[in-house]
Parts: sequence; structure tokens; C-alpha cells
Amino acid sequence: MNPDLHELRILLADDHEVVRFGYRMLLEGAGASVVAEAGCGESAVRMFLAAQPSLVLMDVSMPGGGGLLALERIVAREPAARVIMVSAHVDHVIPVRSLKLGARGYLCKQASPDQLLAAVSRVANGQRYLDPALAERIAFAQVSGSADPLAVLTPREFAVFMRLAQGLSVSEIAHEQQLGASTVGTHLYHIKQKLNVQNQAELTLLAMRNGLLEGVVA
Repeated sequence: MNPDLHELRILLADDHEVVRFGYRMLLEGAGASVVAEAGCGESAVRMFLAAQPSLVLMDVSMPGGGGLLALERIVAREPAARVIMVSAHVDHVIPVRSLKLGARGYLCKQASPDQLLAAVSRVANGQRYLDPALAERIAFAQVSGSADPLAVLTPREFAVFMRLAQGLSVSEIAHEQQLGASTVGTHLYHIKQKLNVQNQAELTLLAMRNGLLEGVVA
């Protein structure tokens, strides 16, 4: 039996309109109201402040700074915000980073509709939710002491790192995230220094080794 989500006001943030449509149909079918939709990170923050939703369902990989930077900004404005991050990533790095930034839940895009509804219901009721498919990976990483080499990056640096690893140029990232090219260049310099890499190819290789490019669309 699907949970009853009546009186729940939801903000959907995903850069694919067809994905948002699917979420909306599923959530509204369970009684929730989708009060706003966003297609990029910056829009998600603006929509959150304007609509004051009771829960946010947000993709990790979006233009405009990405979901993680938007998450950090939302939580900074409203520490009690209930945000579920959704992603194609099946590694342990991004889920852990999301939870540390204040997400109340993390769900893989491969999850079933029932899992999504269950995650929304639990987070809406003040609980936390972690996709069972990721729990074992995260637990193993904690036990084995697997380090996250990207933990030294700020959310903005991480967003730039991901787009560089996906092959975008500094000018393309600057346009996408509405930053000056010099600002992106400064982020790139700090990223190289912190991660001890020399060029974009090494950034891509580091992302691949950490499972961060699997399922990601540039």
C-alpha cells in the first residue's frame, strides 16, 4: 500500500522535464502537491525560498552549480529543510557528501516508484532515508577506511570538478553556472592544488576511479 502524502508540498528539481513529469504524476497520485519545479541549482534555491515547500526532491547533477551546492544554500537558509537527493551515482562518495551537507535522504534513480514514495513519506515524517542499494557500499567504505579524496573540495569546487571531469571547458562551465571565466579558473587552480593533479585528463581519471562518471550525462 502506497503511503498517504496528502498536505505534503513538494519542490521538484531536475534538469530533465520528462523526469520531473514522472515524479509529479507519481507524487500527486499519492496525494502530494507539487508546488514548484526547477531545472537548475540556482532556480531550486530561488523556488525553495519563494514556495516554502515541506520537502525538496532534487537531482545531484544539474546546471547552475548542481544539486549539492543548491543543497548547501538551502540548508544554510533553512537548517530544518527536508531534502532528498536523487542521483544515478551508485558510489559511496556523493551520498556521504550529500548527507554531510544536510540532506535527509538519498535515493538512486534506479529505485522503484514504491521506494521513492517510501523515501518521501519517511523524510516528510522527520526520519532519514538511505537507498538500501547504497547502504552496503557506505558501510563497507566506513569499515575499510576508504578515503574520499574529494572531501577537501568545497561544494562549488566539487561542482566545477564534476563538469571538468565530464569534459566541459572553463568557458562552458562559466556560462552554465553563471560565473566569470576567471572565477572558474580560480576554482580550477584550487582543485588542482588540493587534489594534486596536473590537467583535466587527470581530473577525469580521478572521477572515474571514484565511480563518479557512471550514469552521468554531461
